[in-house]
Parts: sequence; structure tokens; C-alpha cells
Amino acid sequence: MPIEYWLVFSSLLFAIGAYGVLSRKNAIVVLMSIEIMLNAANINLVAFSSYHTALHGVPDASGQVFALFSIAVAAAEVAVGLAIILSVYRGYQTIDVDKINILRW
Repeated sequence: MPIEYWLVFSSLLFAIGAYGVLSRKNAIVVLMSIEIMLNAANINLVAFSSYHTALHGVPDASGQVFALFSIAVAAAEVAVGLAIILSVYRGYQTIDVDKINILRW
């Protein structure tokens, strides 16, 4: 499969995630949109790694390794993000990002 298909798919996925981050007010939806953007980057990493392997004939797993590292970072980011959202919800009784306008409570 040509790499252009993966790049277009990744771009669409990233655009959907960016739209979710910029347009939604729910903190959980914003967090899920960030995950979509990270997955779009992972698709790019794996696609370019596969393309490099197909082009040069030498197996290159660096894209897969970077994708695994990115998935691990994303899992940690979700854990921290959900903890912050729960803490904010306890203080404000809302997770609307527009209503949270100060950094201390």
C-alpha cells in the first residue's frame, strides 16, 4: 500500500483530533482528542518505518520503537490527565474547561 494513503489517513485523524481539542469544552473529550492526535503521529512513524524498509530492503524498526514509546507516554499522560480532571471536578463540580479560569482553588 502506498505511503500516501497512510499519510492522508494520519492527516485526517490529526485534523479530527485538533478540531476536538479546539472546539470542545469537556476536559475528557479534549483528552481523548489529544490521544487521537498522538495516534495519528504513531501511524506516521510506523508508515515511514515501513516505507524505509520497503525502499532500502533493510528492516528498520525505529518507527515501531518510537510508536511504542509514544504509546507509553500517552498512557502516562492519560493517567495524569484523568487525575487532574478528577481533582478539578472535586473543586469546581464541573469539567468544562471554560469555567475553570484560575490555577488554584
